[in-house]
Amino acid sequence: MWFLGWKGESGFSASSTAEQVTQGIDGHGLTAIVTGATSGLGLETTRVLALRGVHVVMAVRNVESGTKVKETILKEIPSAKIDVMELDLCSMASVRKFASDYISSERPLNILINNAGVMATPFQLSQDNIEMQFATNHLGHFLLTNLLLQTMKKTVRECKREGRIVILSSEAHRLPYQEGIRFDKINDESVYNSYYAYGQSKLANILHAKELTRRFKEEGVEITANALHPGSIITNILRYHGYINAVANMGAATQCYVALHPQVKGISGEYFMDSNKATPTHLANDSELAKKLWEFSVSLTNQK
Repeated sequence: MWFLGWKGESGFSASSTAEQVTQGIDGHGLTAIVTGATSGLGLETTRVLALRGVHVVMAVRNVESGTKVKETILKEIPSAKIDVMELDLCSMASVRKFASDYISSERPLNILINNAGVMATPFQLSQDNIEMQFATNHLGHFLLTNLLLQTMKKTVRECKREGRIVILSSEAHRLPYQEGIRFDKINDESVYNSYYAYGQSKLANILHAKELTRRFKEEGVEITANALHPGSIITNILRYHGYINAVANMGAATQCYVALHPQVKGISGEYFMDSNKATPTHLANDSELAKKLWEFSVSLTNQK
């Protein structure tokens, strides 16, 4: 970690803000989706991308809350282009409806920021009867990404600018269950540990980026996929753990850096922290595990 003011190769550090890492970047002509955009990291990411001229689509569970956030940002940035659409990542039906509505709108898609998530929740199942953290943090975003890939590929061809998929992981990926991904015990409440399950979902986020990268390179598609550890910021992700929901700093900087900065052009399959490349665990670099997770995720989301 690039503590305090210690700058890494990028020239940025843990104390860099989202505005600083995007200073001077012109995002006009770009369209981005940000999931979980009503609070914390998602809200700040939306604000900063809009500040740089990006047309941001807020993908949110609560449209009313999203609309209030949009109005607040517009007061600060009257020229901002922001839309609000409903998306509940723990419901595959909601993910499919969002993707269908987005495709029908014929909006382009340059940047997809898979930001939303839950952390260390008590054991519960999603609407599709899958353990909530795995369902929300990985599976919902996996399905969303796959459903929107053709739209992003079309945008890349038409505007001749690389597409970017930004996936929020966490340093918690270092503490999953011992085997990494419990394919046979995803829904086993008897062995459930809320923190290991969170680590499992965050490991899945990095593996998702790795496998996307492999597939894009095989296809020769000009889209990158990277995972990252965000900085800390007050956010609803810690609603089950209020006692540690106390620190807010430059949380959205790394995802804004990975989404917009020219330094990241052509870089894919990497893990970032403090707006610099970082080294994940050996499990996160396991290409066979990434392929197995992909097939498992396809089967759970009933994709052909």
